[in-house]
Amino acid sequence: MNYVDGYVLPVPKKNLAAYRRIAQKAGKIWREHGALEYRESVGDDLNVKWGVPFPKQMRVKPGETVVFAWVVYQSRKHRDQVNAKVMKDPRLAKMIDPKAMPFDCKRMVYGGFKIMVDA
Repeated sequence: MNYVDGYVLPVPKKNLAAYRRIAQKAGKIWREHGALEYRESVGDDLNVKWGVPFPKQMRVKPGETVVFAWVVYQSRKHRDQVNAKVMKDPRLAKMIDPKAMPFDCKRMVYGGFKIMVDA
């Protein structure tokens, strides 16, 4: 079964274009280093009536939206190998200035997941 890194983060709507540019470049880097898929999606229907809505859980502030993203790998071992290469890639270091990110990195939720159902 494949392995997935997933993350959710609040992004100011005014910064979505800048975030998208970074995500597109990052996606190419992850794919070049072996990731099977790289997906980033922006909130559209977030005021749901069932469960806990993402904006509430993420404590979204006025003017922010939620980005939900995932990267697919062959396995956890493959994920670790790909991420090690990605973190050493100088293109990533150029893109990521912690003082100039279009979102608050401290509010990002992240984790690795084993696929339980692949229908």
